[in-house]
Amino acid sequence: MTMILFLLIGQAQATDYYFHPTKGNDQNSGLNIGEAFRSLDKIKSLSIQAGDRILLAGGEVFSGTLEIKGFKGKPDQPLIITSFFSENIPSKPARIDAKGFANGILIHNSSFVEVSNLEITGDGYGSKSPEGEMRIGVQILATGEGQVKGITLDKLRIFEVYFEEKGYVRGAEEVKSANGTQRYGWGIRLINPSESALIENVKILNSEIQNVSHTGIKLTGTATQNIRQVSITGNNLTQTGGPGIQMSGVKFVHVSDNQVTYSGSTDDSRKWGRGSGLWTWGSSNVLIEKNKFMYANGPGDSAGAHIDFNCDNIVLQYNFSAYNAGGFIEVLGNNFNCAYRYNISVNDGHRIKGQNGAFQEGKTFWLSGYQGEKKPRKGPVNSYFYNNTIFVSEDIVSKVAVDNGSKGILIANNIFHILGKSEQVAGDQYVPDDGSNREMEDVFFKSNLFFHQNSWPSNALISDQDLRIGDSGFVNSGGLNPEDYIPTNFDLVQKGIAIPQLSGDRFGLIEGLEMKVDFLGNPIQGEPGIGAIYATPTLVEKVRSNLKNSSSSFNKAD
Repeated sequence: MTMILFLLIGQAQATDYYFHPTKGNDQNSGLNIGEAFRSLDKIKSLSIQAGDRILLAGGEVFSGTLEIKGFKGKPDQPLIITSFFSENIPSKPARIDAKGFANGILIHNSSFVEVSNLEITGDGYGSKSPEGEMRIGVQILATGEGQVKGITLDKLRIFEVYFEEKGYVRGAEEVKSANGTQRYGWGIRLINPSESALIENVKILNSEIQNVSHTGIKLTGTATQNIRQVSITGNNLTQTGGPGIQMSGVKFVHVSDNQVTYSGSTDDSRKWGRGSGLWTWGSSNVLIEKNKFMYANGPGDSAGAHIDFNCDNIVLQYNFSAYNAGGFIEVLGNNFNCAYRYNISVNDGHRIKGQNGAFQEGKTFWLSGYQGEKKPRKGPVNSYFYNNTIFVSEDIVSKVAVDNGSKGILIANNIFHILGKSEQVAGDQYVPDDGSNREMEDVFFKSNLFFHQNSWPSNALISDQDLRIGDSGFVNSGGLNPEDYIPTNFDLVQKGIAIPQLSGDRFGLIEGLEMKVDFLGNPIQGEPGIGAIYATPTLVEKVRSNLKNSSSSFNKAD
């Protein structure tokens, strides 16, 4: 009873601080709507305690940066930062305008903070002398021996974040640099440059990021992987100038149910103009599932999602990837035990080297030994590619590149529905991959379905050991819904094989090799089929009936 009373008293002491940018005054108490503070800068002078709330007036625009430094909340009493509404306050979220400032929100060496239901923008610097070398919607930062833990970002809208003023034009060579060398705007960044600090238990949820000049969500740790336990779920990222999501130096990250479209956008001259929907570097144990990656653009990379070098245990599953210029599968060097499984790819890799400034070919399938310009090529090692459905229309040449330094490759139960030509190309990651005919070790290439004899290049360094050819009979080839790629030719697609562990691999994949459900969540009974969707007559009939009803409803409405 005493403990319960103590907890209730502790919670009762939590304080709400109200802010209004026009009706408030920093000399007020801030303890109610009528006594609201005015400026975000006032927060620096408050003695904020666990369980307190910072409440910004809905529908209003606050100029500047909201900074939280050195705050230590509790798991059951986080600091809450959100919008408030009343009879005179509209239900539209409050907006922070970081024009000319380094950040919209900065959370520095702080723990247990929840930020929700806010808008953040920051377009250029105007008459203000700009701060820093980059502009970030929300920055989560650890320095020194600081600990950042238990941060939640939920239902944020971050848009129009640019460091430079409108009209600024980047040079043509900038997009060829590895990550850009100039000043950019970013959506959300987690940054930990300190070997003694740790960022962990961060959730980025249900947020919208649009029109930032570089990356939408970026995690930057060190070689010790000092950013850990991060969940990126249910977000919508579109028209980012760089990648949609990128992570380096991280461990134990889950990326699920996000939609990333038009990464690498060039619709503003301040944008970088290159970027995969997602890519990882120097990272471990990352599960990327149930996302949509569509329309990535750029002269290099710019796949739906790719695995850059120095990674291990990166698994992509149940993702829908379509019309990404750079391609579908891209795994670079010094990577171990990575996989693409049960994904659907539609017309990925349509980029043509030499056209519109492209310096890399787009590729359906690319294994590269590249691990930096100054290191010899290595791997990747123990790479698994199974039960993917790949559709490429007749007007696109499907390109394949395999570095013969790759060791341990499994390609099984995939549908390569390549209607046109296919060809082997050089990997062209600054220095072309080794394409000589040296035999590769530990290759398992079986039980795949190819649309025709030339759906895989005849001169490729590896080829299927029991070639199967035929039309899988998709419900609606070329469509942009996963259900369009349900195969109907049951004799061809219901006879897959159980996925074996490569003979030279002692570890396998995180969560194992055997999958319990297919792309659509249908249970896999017995041996797996071929492709991402385990087709049955009942499923096909159901989908066709839904398509017919949808068409009838449309015609009646018309």
